[in-house]
Amino acid sequence: QVQLVESGGGLVQAGGSLRLSCTTSGRTFSIYAMGWFRQAPGKEREFVARIIWSSGSTVYADPVKGRFTISRDNTKNTMYLQMNSLKSEDTAVYYCAARRGFGATRKLAEYDYWGQGTQVTVSS
Repeated sequence: QVQLVESGGGLVQAGGSLRLSCTTSGRTFSIYAMGWFRQAPGKEREFVARIIWSSGSTVYADPVKGRFTISRDNTKNTMYLQMNSLKSEDTAVYYCAARRGFGATRKLAEYDYWGQGTQVTVSS
C-alpha cells in the first residue's frame, strides 16, 4: 500500500501563487507515475498534471500550461505542484494520485492510490 497526504492549499487572490505538496509513504518503490487532479463544485474530477517518478517527465492539462509546474523530490518522497498566476477557475479541491503500473496516463481510473485532497480557493 501507498499513502498520500496533500498539504499547502488555502485562500489566495487572483494572480497569486500557491505550492501544493504530496508526501508519500509505504511501498513507494512501486510508484511509476504520480499526478495532480482537481474537482470544482458541481464538476467532475479532472486531470491537472502528471510526472513519471523516475525520469521526471511531465504532462499538463491545457488550462494550466505555463502557469503550473509539477515536480518531485525523490529524496523526500514528495511531489509538488507550483501554481502561479492563479485564476478564480482554479478554485477546487486538489488531489494527488499514484500509479503503480507502467505507462503514464491522464485517466483517473488508472491511478491506484489517492490522497484526501486539499482545498484551493482563488478570490477574484
